[in-house]
Amino acid sequence: MLVDFALVERARAGDDEAFSQIVGAYRKRVLGTIARLIGRPEDVEDVGQQVFLRLYLSLNQLRSPEVFEPWLYRLTANAAYDYLRRQRRRVESRLADLSEQQVIMADAAAGLKQLEEEQERARVRELVQALLRSVSEEDRILLLLKEVEGLSLKDLEKIYHVNENALKVRLFRARQRVLRALADKQSPSAARKATGRG
Repeated sequence: MLVDFALVERARAGDDEAFSQIVGAYRKRVLGTIARLIGRPEDVEDVGQQVFLRLYLSLNQLRSPEVFEPWLYRLTANAAYDYLRRQRRRVESRLADLSEQQVIMADAAAGLKQLEEEQERARVRELVQALLRSVSEEDRILLLLKEVEGLSLKDLEKIYHVNENALKVRLFRARQRVLRALADKQSPSAARKATGRG
C-alpha cells in the first residue's frame, strides 16, 4: 500500500488532511489507470476527480483499511466504465438527432465513396490486363500462374520442368518487361527509370 492503515482510518473518521494525503499518494496511479481504460487524455482529470469524489463520499462504507486499495481500483474502473457508457450514449443521441436529409446525405456520401473505390479497382484491373497483353504469352501465363493463381515455385517447377533458379530468372525478367510496359504507358522518362537507364 502507498499509505499506512492508520491514515486510512483517520480519513474514514472524517480527517480531511488524511484524505488529502491519500489523494496525493494515489493520484498518479489512479489517473494512469483511467488513461489506459478510456483512451482520451483530455478527459482523464475529470474522471479522476469523480473517482476521488466518490471515494470521499463513501469512505465510511469501507469495511477495513486492508481492502482499501482493491476498493479504490474498483471505484476507478467503475468511474471509467461510466464515462465510456456516457460517451457511447452521447454518440448514439447525436446520430439520432440527425435529420432525414442528413442521413440521406451521409448515405449518399458513403455510396459515392464506394462507387469511387469500385471504379478505381476496375481501372487497376484494366491496367493490369492491358499490361499483361503487352508482354509475350509465355510471360503472361507465367505471371498469371505465380501472381494471380498463387502457385509456388515448386508447383511451377513441375509445370515448366526447370529448376527453381531458372524459374526465378524467368519471373524476374517477365516482371521487368511488365514494368517496362507500364513505364512506357506513363512517360518516356519513367520508362528509362523502370529499365534502369537514366
